[in-house]
Amino acid sequence: MKVKDYYEILGVSRNATDEEIRRAFRRLARKYHPDVNKSPEAEKKFKEISEAYEVLKDPEKRKKYDQFGDAWQRVKDGGTPPPGWEDIFSKFNFYSTGNEKVYVDFGEDSFSGFSSFFDFLFGGGATSRSQKERRSGYRGGWVSRGEDIEARIQLSLEEAAFGGEKTLTIQDPITREVKSVNIRIPPGIKPGQKIRIPGKGAPGLGGGVPGDLFLKVDILPHPVFRLEGNQLFATLPITPWEAALGAQIEVPTLDGKVKINIPPGSSSGRKLRLKGHGYPDRFGKKGDLFLELKIEVPKILSPKEKELFEELKRVSTFNPRQ
Repeated sequence: MKVKDYYEILGVSRNATDEEIRRAFRRLARKYHPDVNKSPEAEKKFKEISEAYEVLKDPEKRKKYDQFGDAWQRVKDGGTPPPGWEDIFSKFNFYSTGNEKVYVDFGEDSFSGFSSFFDFLFGGGATSRSQKERRSGYRGGWVSRGEDIEARIQLSLEEAAFGGEKTLTIQDPITREVKSVNIRIPPGIKPGQKIRIPGKGAPGLGGGVPGDLFLKVDILPHPVFRLEGNQLFATLPITPWEAALGAQIEVPTLDGKVKINIPPGSSSGRKLRLKGHGYPDRFGKKGDLFLELKIEVPKILSPKEKELFEELKRVSTFNPRQ
């Protein structure tokens, strides 16, 4: 009986990082996935690499596998193997933590006395199987849940704020199949949060359920607003006379345009707060919108405008540098 070397199956070293293991699996899965590779051995090979990845991607499973080999699933919660483990492994040199391949030939009559060992490996009832079947290994089907897939989705500020339905075109990382997926965007989703679409990940193996699709949200830059938490910020350009005399002007918000009052004597940098016109949270409560005033002057003056500015210069006693 040959101990399965999951590291060898994936073609990685025993000290491989999680990312190296993930890349190796995806490379091999694309090569041997039954939907892509129609050769008779492809499905068997795909099951092998999927089984190896299922163990090595999980830190706890990997730790047990590194210690107990194929038998890691039968190790009790406390990490204790069944009676006779050390004697059996010592006698037959069955398991090794090194990279060498280790084989065991129990022979026709060597199963007597090792029932607890085979129960440990294959579950209860191993001793009732035929000698031939016991030597060939476990014949039951292997079922595995499909791998979760993570992708990024870019949303406009309005799409993220108000939510809604959206149709995406995605490509399966294993089969390269392109498919359309309808998703619901929850209102008030934030950058970096994830939308989970159940059952839209990689397909399962042996009748196993497919994995999930996780979409990590990026919010595109907005031409007017800047998002910070639940608050929105924007720069509001105003004229010198609006700043000096005050004015009522129309400004944009996520909900549409509203009218606000510019206080007389306003300077650049002054912030006006519009309560409840910011970004919604997941309960629908909105933050505030802050408008920073910026006084703009005409780049080109008409003769009349120049005359009036000259008159203002002559009669005004205002000096901002004093």
